Amino acid sequence: MTKRKTPEPPIYKVIFSAQGQVYEIYARHVSQGNLFGFIEVEQLLFGERSQLIVNSAEERLKTEFAGAKRTFIPLHSVVRIDEVEKQGAGRITGVESDAGNIKLFPIPVPPGGPTGKP
Repeated sequence: MTKRKTPEPPIYKVIFSAQGQVYEIYARHVSQGNLFGFIEVEQLLFGERSQLIVNSAEERLKTEFAGAKRTFIPLHSVVRIDEVEKQGAGRITGVESDAGNIKLFPIPVPPGGPTGKP
């Protein structure tokens, strides 16, 4: 009798922008959450701590999302969601970087400025 190998759960790469930065994170579960206008990202994946080389960008992600069971990301902040074969290294990059082609979607300023006061 042959044993069947249970399929691995999918890995998703989520790229989104927040606070002038572009985040690239990996997770096991991504869905349209119960909060309208948000996606729900659960089971965030980070590299193994047993590696000899420490990735400072991934360490920043670990500290930022430390203790979070799930995170909700506004739909308008999501740049891309991919189902990938392997987990890569998560990172945070600045939007102003010339290295990438990711640009922030322009958000209209309400009348009276960002505070909303006339």
